Amino acid sequence: MRRRTLDVVFSVGGLLLAALLLVLGLVLQNQADFAKSYVKDQLSAQKITFTTADKLSGQEKQAPCLVSYAAEPLGSGKQAECYANEYIALHLSEINDGKTYAQTSGEFRAVTAEADAAAVANPGAPATVALEGRSRALSGKVDTLFRGETLRGLLLTSYGFSIFGERAQQAGLVSFAAALVLLVASIAGFIHAFATPKDEVVIGASPDAV
Repeated sequence: MRRRTLDVVFSVGGLLLAALLLVLGLVLQNQADFAKSYVKDQLSAQKITFTTADKLSGQEKQAPCLVSYAAEPLGSGKQAECYANEYIALHLSEINDGKTYAQTSGEFRAVTAEADAAAVANPGAPATVALEGRSRALSGKVDTLFRGETLRGLLLTSYGFSIFGERAQQAGLVSFAAALVLLVASIAGFIHAFATPKDEVVIGASPDAV
């Protein structure tokens, strides 16, 4: 095979691959932009603002992100992760000695059943009244934990979605870079092809080769 023909074949192949990578990069960048704007819109709609630095508790100040984001409106995936893991999780752990919604709900059902049985056996007794009061307190904790864990889960889902967007953007940049390298290599291949004598053949090939 003639050297010029081989250079042209490889150069055309490089251009086609560069075009494919360019399209892939554009698609990935589009998805990254969508993820970024979607997360921002959804989080901004919650109207959450980080506590100002002067009102942070001693425990809250131990989280660097709560200090750095102090007084800022929540609008990014990183902020959502910080608010969910450092602020909401901290206060949820204080509601029922660190127990989760599922654990507290189970405890509430058990105490309520015990209180109901006591009310039948010993209505109005101090022990019965105490059990009923404990049941009401646990009911409030269950409700608070449910709402808090739900919000925390939604915020962490938004954070996860933002990470997918960041990865898509990184992959898009890699595709753009690879497309650029292939474009330059293809152009160099065309230059080399037309700078090479028509009758030059690849080493080891027959001079009569195409």
